[in-house]
Amino acid sequence: MVSATTPSTIVSRPATLRPRVPLQRLRVLFALIVREMSTKFGRSWGGYFWAIAEPVGGILLLTAAFSLAVRKPPLGTDFALFYASGIIPFYLFSHVTGSVSQAIASNRGLLTYPVVNPLDAVIAKFATDFLTMFLTGVLVYAFIILHHDLVVSLDIARIFNGFLLMGLVGLGFGTVNCVIYGFWPTWRHIWNVLTKPLFLMSCMFYTFDSLPQRAQAILWYNPLVHVIGIVRSGFYAGYEPTYVTPAYPLALSGSLFVVGAYLLRRHRSRLLEQP
Repeated sequence: MVSATTPSTIVSRPATLRPRVPLQRLRVLFALIVREMSTKFGRSWGGYFWAIAEPVGGILLLTAAFSLAVRKPPLGTDFALFYASGIIPFYLFSHVTGSVSQAIASNRGLLTYPVVNPLDAVIAKFATDFLTMFLTGVLVYAFIILHHDLVVSLDIARIFNGFLLMGLVGLGFGTVNCVIYGFWPTWRHIWNVLTKPLFLMSCMFYTFDSLPQRAQAILWYNPLVHVIGIVRSGFYAGYEPTYVTPAYPLALSGSLFVVGAYLLRRHRSRLLEQP
């Protein structure tokens, strides 16, 4: 005999909840960073070699060219160290901006999974390029100082702060570009054209103080000028760049990142649908 079930005997069970994975966000970021490194450099040492060879080639070229034209660099006595203190931070900005701008396009397949969001891809791109260029700088600076037997008084904290600030500036511009690239791919070519003059306008080959007042009034608004001044002040103890205002590049990068992050979150589905 089957007894009838009354409503009072029915026990409702809560819907099965998706278990939370401890530190899931950090695991996702770590996995994305590992993926970025394997994609960017491959499994051979050749990829890491080219990451170092690019800035080293620029430093050698500038050192050879300017050492023939002038007797001493604007700061210190070594041409290679002076140009390296400007070129490597500039390459950091360039690489971070370029990589973060491609965060959606290069991770579109992964972003279809709910556990991965666009900001994860952006942060993974930033972390990969920042660590790569920072370690490249450490190796290049150490080689120049030891090989040329230079006596320097390094301010490690100031140099690191400069590199971090430069990376954040690249992150801010790259996050906004990531959104614009998704809706208007032509912007990629326009951005490349607009940023070409930065190579000459970021005080890598000269100091800001050596410029005429009219030029200083214009270049002050270039955030890279401030950051390169911070980095150089960490290499040259007697150099105090009074024009540097760290709050300016920090506020600019923070504002751009917040705007870009908001747009990525708001338009995620549309950005993923773009070809």
